[in-house]
Amino acid sequence: MTCREPLLDIALLAVERARAAGATDSECTVAEGEEFSVDVRLREVENLKDAGSRGAGIRVLIGQCAGSSYTSDLSREGIEKMVQAAVDLAKITSEDPHAGMPAPEELGALSGDLALFDEAIARMEPEFKIAQARQAEEAALAFDPRIENSEGASFDSYLGQRAFANSRGFAGGYRTSSCGLSVTPIAKHNGSMERDYWHSAARAAARIESPEEVGRRAAQRALRRLNPRKPPTQKVPVIFEPRTARALLDDLFSAFSGAAIYRHASFLDGKLGERVASEALTIVDDGALPGLFGSSPFDDEGVPSRRTTVIDHGVLTSYLNNCYTARRLRQATTGNASRALSGNASVGPGNFFIAAGVSTPGEILAGVPNGLYVTQLIGTSADTVTGDYSSGACGLWIENGELAYPVSEITVAGNLKQMLMDIEQVGSDLEFRSSVAAPTLRIREMTVSGQ
Repeated sequence: MTCREPLLDIALLAVERARAAGATDSECTVAEGEEFSVDVRLREVENLKDAGSRGAGIRVLIGQCAGSSYTSDLSREGIEKMVQAAVDLAKITSEDPHAGMPAPEELGALSGDLALFDEAIARMEPEFKIAQARQAEEAALAFDPRIENSEGASFDSYLGQRAFANSRGFAGGYRTSSCGLSVTPIAKHNGSMERDYWHSAARAAARIESPEEVGRRAAQRALRRLNPRKPPTQKVPVIFEPRTARALLDDLFSAFSGAAIYRHASFLDGKLGERVASEALTIVDDGALPGLFGSSPFDDEGVPSRRTTVIDHGVLTSYLNNCYTARRLRQATTGNASRALSGNASVGPGNFFIAAGVSTPGEILAGVPNGLYVTQLIGTSADTVTGDYSSGACGLWIENGELAYPVSEITVAGNLKQMLMDIEQVGSDLEFRSSVAAPTLRIREMTVSGQ
């Protein structure tokens, strides 16, 4: 789905005005969006937000000196002021020998519909969204008498469009949509009070779970945390459920970024072609998968989105690059340029995920005689330079291959380098609830600090 032509016209105008003002190269992003969110607690609306935003940003080059600026004034006068501000800045900045735009042959966009926009979300009325949040909370409260309170439920939606043009002949745009539903119930029993949540989100309305399902799963998660224990400190196998495995992978992303590699700020620096993980592990970045949060027809430099295998059965096969980091490393861009409205592009994920394995979560659990099943990570510290990893955690203790009792006030610790090598099993339960996704993971051994 393409964006509205006026946004493309604005981007093209900015590029033309930059050329006339003396820029040797330029690129412009124009975006607008509509955001809705409602928070309901104990059946009453607590917060409601219905807002729109629009703006444009430009980056210009005079030789290899860069300048950027942005504006929310999309009139011709506003665009001309934005362009001039960027050109003036480029005239006083230092030259960067690696600065530049993608080569013409690198530019382009994926064809076909990536299913990024759903008209059903655009047609949703506020009353319907409020009702969804109320129904999710009601389902959680009604699930069990021990669900005595709630931190609330929320429904949010977003409609957006983005246009991009540069001085090398690229112009394109696309529309996006998304919606999400979550609820956080509170369970009480025998003096114990615990909370947990469940969340469902998708680009299409038909793909989010029903309010009843969201409420039920949230209630179940809160109930199973009641009356937790604090186990003794020990080294045991650790299983990360998909939600916490996703958080672990998110912490790892910067280690694969070309920006960290050329700064020698990653424990994966210099490891291309080497085994850095268990053979069970394959990590992929793919911005071309239809209907997912990290998908787009092109990245934020106008380079087509694509699939890049980062780790292939334990072997590091690629870093992730935009055009700048690619030049620094003498490699090729992987189509991972990401930026706000203005400024230089950073390296960001498309759909960054651990490929699904063959074991079901039940099979993984059954193979652990004594260990930890992690359901929440708190205050994580992940150093992608040294690999040191530590996080507060909550979860369930495993005895004889079964979930035995809840645990809390513990810390899990290890080193990312060893943790990657120690991944023994990867689950078959991969689901995309954001642009980063992972299935259940079993790590051979980590230190669990408790009593």
